[in-house]
Amino acid sequence: MRLNDLDERIVHALAEDARRSYADIGQEVGLSAPAVKRRVDRLRADGAITGFTVRVDPAALGWETEGFIELYCSRNTSPEAIHRGLSRYPEVASASTVTGEADAIVQVFASDMRHFERVLERIAGEPFVERTKSVLVLSPLLRRFGSGAPR
Repeated sequence: MRLNDLDERIVHALAEDARRSYADIGQEVGLSAPAVKRRVDRLRADGAITGFTVRVDPAALGWETEGFIELYCSRNTSPEAIHRGLSRYPEVASASTVTGEADAIVQVFASDMRHFERVLERIAGEPFVERTKSVLVLSPLLRRFGSGAPR
């Protein structure tokens, strides 16, 4: 589904703050509050909007260490197998298959370096993982949150 310009503006407004009122969004995009609600309801029904959430600073939850792990998997490991293996780790914030030498890249949050090391060791021990390569984040420089393509 490709969003039209008006729907995209509504989605961007919700992505900035999902608690904004339909009236407030309507003022920004030039629609009435009921018209915005109808569009949001349609976007939800069509699957363009998959839910509403809160963004929390990981450090507020005790996750002080962030890193990325490249996974190099055994032959014929499916994305579904990687997903199943990684979904058991609450420390995994995101995982994606990628191009290049690695098969997947995994974003991990941990309470400290030792915790990150334990998670890395457990992931490296998964039966489909042949080797890993990891990097730690020193300072996050830019983060954008789920509103689709940047404006």
